[in-house]
Amino acid sequence: MRVKVEKRPIVVPGFRFAGVACGIKPSGKKDVGLIVSEVPATAVAAFTTNKATAAPVLVGRERIKTGRLRAVVVNSGIANVATGQVGVRLARDTCTLVGSTLGIDEQLVLPSSTGKIGVLPPWDKLQAGVLAACAALSPHSFWNALAGIMTTDAFPKAATRQVIVGGKSVTIAGMAKGAGMINPNMATMLCYVLTDARVEWTALRRILDHTLADSFNAISVDGDTSTSDTVVLLANGIAGNREVRTAGEDFKTLQTAIGDVLRELSRLVVKDGEGATRVVDIFVDGAKNSAEAEKVARTVAYSPLVKAAFFGGDPNWGRIVCAVGYAGATVNLDKLDITIGEVPIGRGGISTGAENEKQAATVMQQPEFSLTIDLHLGRGSAHVVTSDLSTGYVRFNSAYST
Repeated sequence: MRVKVEKRPIVVPGFRFAGVACGIKPSGKKDVGLIVSEVPATAVAAFTTNKATAAPVLVGRERIKTGRLRAVVVNSGIANVATGQVGVRLARDTCTLVGSTLGIDEQLVLPSSTGKIGVLPPWDKLQAGVLAACAALSPHSFWNALAGIMTTDAFPKAATRQVIVGGKSVTIAGMAKGAGMINPNMATMLCYVLTDARVEWTALRRILDHTLADSFNAISVDGDTSTSDTVVLLANGIAGNREVRTAGEDFKTLQTAIGDVLRELSRLVVKDGEGATRVVDIFVDGAKNSAEAEKVARTVAYSPLVKAAFFGGDPNWGRIVCAVGYAGATVNLDKLDITIGEVPIGRGGISTGAENEKQAATVMQQPEFSLTIDLHLGRGSAHVVTSDLSTGYVRFNSAYST
């Protein structure tokens, strides 16, 4: 899906950025990204649930336990997954190199990698790239750092907000990469959200947990959960605001702003789904409970037949009914309603007819539309954002490694 990106300057007080090319990517594009805070930042993170875990994620899980970070270093093009203890040592050595070069504690450096699985990043190239990135750090290089973390992305993904918190104006800015192997929890994506707000660790943890639920944990492109998923949230306190704690208006304001950034970024990831031509909001209402609503929403979002119908603009409501039926939730077909946009294509488990299907087909030609499924069995509801399954996705992933 084509997305026009306006690369307006993004500056987050107290943070510097760099993005360089070191030759890991055969294309010669930037493949190292670096984010550095001038002071130790309060830090929280979330990582992949895949048991085949990337080496940098193993290291990152240990580093984030302190609740403080100074830097994040990323290489793209090679994911450093299934590389054994050698890969873990390389991830740690990368952090050590950043720490020694910048004169900061290496334990406050978190690594990330993304790209091809089963390959070890070449240390000679990565070392040169990290040194070059350290030398290139600038408050004005946000977009360069973002370019350094991208792989199959068709466009860069960034979002910003400014709000008043604790009597001070604070900035929130996020960058993300991701296009394929997208499925909660989370996706083959890297996301770094930065703010100059002063935030208590417990409050920051609560904000990330809450906002991930309806952002990166509510999207799906292809049903595959990656090995390298990482979301990091850093707050360096440079703004000098009254510290945000776990209650009150400041907490609500900051949580809303960070949630807006994460939702915007996660939606951009779905728009960039490899070969995607449609973004579909799937709403499930009237389920027995929220857990069953989520089962239905995710099952419909993952169905190759439903996703292929999205691509073709085909309101094949039978495919949707089929997916609802095997979702593992309580369903009474006689009460099932299905709507595309504002057009009902099924009522009480029966088709509403050819004319409505024709109208729904017109709705489905739009780049973004909604599918609403009402089970009429309770008060449970869920929302998942997904993309279509296109011939472009199949072509790209049939020869990704060759």
